[in-house]
Amino acid sequence: MILLAVFTESKYLRLFAGAGRTINMILFRRTMVFANSKITFRDKTTFNTRPISEDVRHKLRTQKMAGETRQSRGPEQFRLFSLFGFEVKLDLSWLLLALLISWSLGAGVFPEEYPDLPKRVYAWMGVASAIGVFVSIVFHEFSHSIVARQFGLPISGITLFIFGGVAEMEKEPPNPKSEFLMAAAGPLASFLLAFVLFQIESLAVAQNWPISFVGVLDKLAYINIVVAIFNLLPAFPLDGGRMLRAALWQSKKDMRAATRISSRIGASFGVALMLLGGISFVQGNFIGGMWWVLIGIFLRSTALASYRQILLQDVVKDKPVRDFMQKDPVTVAPSITVQDWVDDYVYQHHFKMFPVVEGSTLLGSVSIDAIKRIPRSDWPGKTIGEVVDPPSDTNTVSADLETMKLLSTMVRPHMPSRFMVVDNGQLAGMISLKDLQELIALKLEIEPPGR
Repeated sequence: MILLAVFTESKYLRLFAGAGRTINMILFRRTMVFANSKITFRDKTTFNTRPISEDVRHKLRTQKMAGETRQSRGPEQFRLFSLFGFEVKLDLSWLLLALLISWSLGAGVFPEEYPDLPKRVYAWMGVASAIGVFVSIVFHEFSHSIVARQFGLPISGITLFIFGGVAEMEKEPPNPKSEFLMAAAGPLASFLLAFVLFQIESLAVAQNWPISFVGVLDKLAYINIVVAIFNLLPAFPLDGGRMLRAALWQSKKDMRAATRISSRIGASFGVALMLLGGISFVQGNFIGGMWWVLIGIFLRSTALASYRQILLQDVVKDKPVRDFMQKDPVTVAPSITVQDWVDDYVYQHHFKMFPVVEGSTLLGSVSIDAIKRIPRSDWPGKTIGEVVDPPSDTNTVSADLETMKLLSTMVRPHMPSRFMVVDNGQLAGMISLKDLQELIALKLEIEPPGR
């Protein structure tokens, strides 16, 4: 929680007043091989399709590249680089945090603590501090990821956002030991980095390095200490809360019970932060109070969501997609026009994507995203068969696929939320994120886990 790290210590409270981390999930990509008469995935699912022409091949390649570009450079996240196999991404909200750090340190704290320096020096000190915080977050989350890899836990990447950073873990730790060590790695890394920064600062003072350099080192060292201490609080999903869950898990031999207790503590801590924000409001610190409230809301909602995720896993664990799909879906013939499809299907059934079937052969799907690229005047003369997207891993899943894997894919940004379900090459049904969420909610209400 970098915001709290920067603004919690007494010398940073003035900075906070003057300045005035979508949620848990993962891309499951499968290799795709195009042949003249079939498409085969690594999971051995085979779809009967018509031969694919070179024009269609080119179109699919173009669309795939465009989709990958939107995904890596979309409006929410940017892919920065890969480090030892871990992809580092930046959420746009991080820019607000960087701006707050740069402006507040450069315009408030540094001028007060190091007077008589040129304004441009303060500005560069603020920018350097923001860059240092960026490196600190990556180092903290990278330590989590390295330990997770040692226990065979796949980490899809590290994402930086306004409240700090998160290592995207594809599944829960297998045992209490791995949970504890993985959680402890982050604060230990921050303490280590703070120690190194203090040593460099001491060297800089002894060598009479520029006071601006010394000031930035000092602030970054303190920020890393506060980050480590704050993350050690026993409030799930902070690192300390995960360490607490590991201890409860080891004691009770029940991960769900351990998660319930630790998440409640985390939620209570979030409420405490919101109350602290309210007190700040009363005292006139409106901007500071706002941030306390926002961080409290984030902690409380994340803690409660973590327990709901455990319950959800109990519902869908080891169950295939066929158990949750909608059978007998509405299908579209390739011969109808785009105009008829919009009028008679989209506006009637309110779906964004429909399977295209001719006889018993699944040709692919048609979606409103594809129609958006067609001029409105061409709709009456263009058929669905001309714009159909052949079956691929972007619109089709096997009926035997684990539901949890599909759910993890669907909740990711820029990923489809509606898929065709196939069984032995035939269309078996449809599954959407909305329907899946509603069904799981009903199951949790009617058949609570453990009853």
